[in-house]
Amino acid sequence: MFRRSALLAALATPSLLPAARAQVPAAVPDAVAQAPGLYRFKVGSFLVTMVHDGYARRPVEGLVRNAPVEEVRAVLAESFLPTTHYDGVYTVPFIRAGSHLLAFDCGTGGQMSATAGQLQANMRAAGIRPEDVTHVVQTHFHADHINGLTTAQNVAFFPNAEVVVPETEWAWWSDTGNETRTPEGQRAHFANAARRFGPYASRIRRLAAGAEVVPGIRAVAAYGHTPGHTLFHVADGNQQLLVLADTTHRPELFVRRPDYQSLFEFDAPMAAATRRRVLDQVATDRMQVAGYHFPFPATGFIGRDGNSLRYVPASWNSTV
Repeated sequence: MFRRSALLAALATPSLLPAARAQVPAAVPDAVAQAPGLYRFKVGSFLVTMVHDGYARRPVEGLVRNAPVEEVRAVLAESFLPTTHYDGVYTVPFIRAGSHLLAFDCGTGGQMSATAGQLQANMRAAGIRPEDVTHVVQTHFHADHINGLTTAQNVAFFPNAEVVVPETEWAWWSDTGNETRTPEGQRAHFANAARRFGPYASRIRRLAAGAEVVPGIRAVAAYGHTPGHTLFHVADGNQQLLVLADTTHRPELFVRRPDYQSLFEFDAPMAAATRRRVLDQVATDRMQVAGYHFPFPATGFIGRDGNSLRYVPASWNSTV
């Protein structure tokens, strides 16, 4: 029998090592940053660029409101994720559709977690200039999706963009009379939304469910995560993509267990019902998806695994 000890002895034989040694650099620098966080693919003639903004880390405790923490840890472990903490990832899809360049949400603006705020650098690496963005399309108004609209000094980051907002989402967060009907942990979004949208006041377009942002891209109501949480269906030719926004947070947890209710949700039972409906649809239609909190590059498919669902990352290609 060929034993591991024999293999190690063979590898340690000096006559076998010189060639291998010659291929090892004399010094390997200590790398901290990864390569730029961008990835491109096409939907018909539309060019999609997924641009990474970093992540935020939080405890696993309290993340899921309707399951014991040990059960949640076990589901995370099934996907080889840490069980002591939970990393929420941020990735913004940019879509070039003809003469239009659209951003779907806009990241944290470097004003939240110290491990986030990478969008600007990764945009530069992708050749995307803020002044070239024609539309910033907001799926909902949580801070990690709208803070990137402005700098820390509240100056508009996208100087030429029209900001497209779901009509229902706008109606809720622009009316401070709704504060008492909002979960206490989400009431800060009223003031934050007023601040972030303020510099764009003259170029905000409210969009009804089912309406088009530009030809080929339309709004799809998916309420629950917030009062007006909205997805965007992208279609060109016979190819489709659904921008899932926060229908599900990390798929290793909330696709595998769609009935889990997260602490981030405004109306958790409604969000879970929406999640089941949307995931069932994209699995049935075998439609590609982009998830704001999915592991980078944050695009793939929802497949069936017996009676359960699972996330299948799209095959990575070196060219578009």
